[in-house]
Amino acid sequence: MFIARVPNRNSPPAILLRESYRENGKVKTRTLANLSKLPEAAIEALKLSLKGEQLVPLDETLEIVASPHHGHVEAVLQSIRRLGLARLIDSRPSRERDLVVAMIAARILAPHSKLATTRWWHDTTLPAELGVEDADESDLYAALDWLLERQGRIEKKLAARHLDENGLALYDLSSSYFEGATCPLAACGHNRDGKKGKRQVNYGLLTNDQGVPVSVSVFEGNTADPTTLLEQVRRVQKHFAIRSFAMVGDRDMITQAQIDALRKEDGVDWITALRPGAIRQLVQDGAVQLDLFDERNLFELTHPDFPGERLVACRNPELARRRAAKRQNLLQATAGELDKVRGMVERGRLQGKDKIGVRVGKVIDKYKMAKHVVLEIEGGHFGYAFDEDKIATEAALDGIYVIRTSLDVQRISGDDAVRSYKQLTRVERAFRSMKTMDLHVRPIHHRLEDRVRAHIFLCMLAYYVQWHMVDAWRELLFVDEDQEAKTTRDPVAPARRSKGALRKAQTRTLDDGSSVHSFQALLNHLSTIVRNQCKIPEAEADAPLMAIATQPNAKQQRAYELLDTITV
Repeated sequence: MFIARVPNRNSPPAILLRESYRENGKVKTRTLANLSKLPEAAIEALKLSLKGEQLVPLDETLEIVASPHHGHVEAVLQSIRRLGLARLIDSRPSRERDLVVAMIAARILAPHSKLATTRWWHDTTLPAELGVEDADESDLYAALDWLLERQGRIEKKLAARHLDENGLALYDLSSSYFEGATCPLAACGHNRDGKKGKRQVNYGLLTNDQGVPVSVSVFEGNTADPTTLLEQVRRVQKHFAIRSFAMVGDRDMITQAQIDALRKEDGVDWITALRPGAIRQLVQDGAVQLDLFDERNLFELTHPDFPGERLVACRNPELARRRAAKRQNLLQATAGELDKVRGMVERGRLQGKDKIGVRVGKVIDKYKMAKHVVLEIEGGHFGYAFDEDKIATEAALDGIYVIRTSLDVQRISGDDAVRSYKQLTRVERAFRSMKTMDLHVRPIHHRLEDRVRAHIFLCMLAYYVQWHMVDAWRELLFVDEDQEAKTTRDPVAPARRSKGALRKAQTRTLDDGSSVHSFQALLNHLSTIVRNQCKIPEAEADAPLMAIATQPNAKQQRAYELLDTITV
């Protein structure tokens, strides 16, 4: 007897139980039963039975003891192996190294406190893969201390991989807030997190021109951005042995005072931007002729106030429109609030020059329009007007910015100088990933200064792994795959996604019809691959368990294949 599948035109095939027999020396078949309504599992079991195999209930063959999540763990550890991160951390295997690798992986997969991490990861195969099942939070803190001692050596290895002689280094500073006030690093400063009244810590991130992190430095929360720059320059030259390079930083980082100091450092160049006041002066001096932007959006110039530097003046029409619209909205909002104040004065509800001045000050400070408002305040009278000349002067500079660099034209073109300055967005992206989207460096709860430094360095190493994973997974994520276009597109025009990236964003599907993922969504999809721990019911209590992993689907298999392309 055998089971046959018979095609049935546009309907599902008929599944028939048949047998063969001989009649007058010829082999014939006859149908014994129609099995089409049986479930597929029953049909497969009958097939095996007809082949003479003995069938037993599944629960009498294997018992599943546990099913820890494995797929996302394997993806991160595969990336860590491809990057040689364990050897980069320390050339000799040790328990501390395994704990650090486990914390880096956990920071990517599910960022928690150290105590919560040691509880969470037992639902995954991570501790078993690295042999740290017995670790508690005290072990993790000790491993953090061990890691901090090796930070200098690790960063030196990263710099050897990713920084080039005569290349670019990007640097920017950010901050994260504290919960608590006992850490010596915690201080009140320019709070980028919007957490009023919270103490914070500052940290500067140094990357190569692609945004690959190389080094992170931690400072007190009230440290000004420019004061951290020279330390980074000397770190690159002395510790990383890169004698000649160009530092790229924003106009608040590389100020004129810092440039005067950089001129004394041999082999150090810079790319930054002018502040609005300096641009206004160039326009007033006639060095920047606005009518030149009628024909092009970029031109180079020199000026005696900036000896030995090239200036690249740019005008972005779309940015100009946005700034004009924003200013108009702020002026309208200011006028609305000032009209309310004038009404209060006219009705006698607000009197006295001092009281009127305080109320008006709150309004113009709120919208930052004081420079455009002319006030008239008397004891029982209040009036205001907008200074149209100042508004027109400011509007003339809308969308205009000037890049300044000490690099000569043989080393970098004007177009590439602008593109290089815009690469700072890659450092900003790193901060967003570390602070909010993925790694959650904040809020910081550590009380000891060295623990804060180690925590932030650990997050940087996690971002290093994540950067390479995202780069490998571009075709599966909401990420633009056409990176080459960034080196040739108009440096001034607003960035535009490629057609492929726009199609992914609009349809939310890939070419094969499957879904596009975010980074975390793809990790979650991989986490559905579990490693079942099985045993034979009659086995001894101490008998070893058998591991049977879920087979990856096509999307998961492709994700693993792409991670194999990671190189350093």
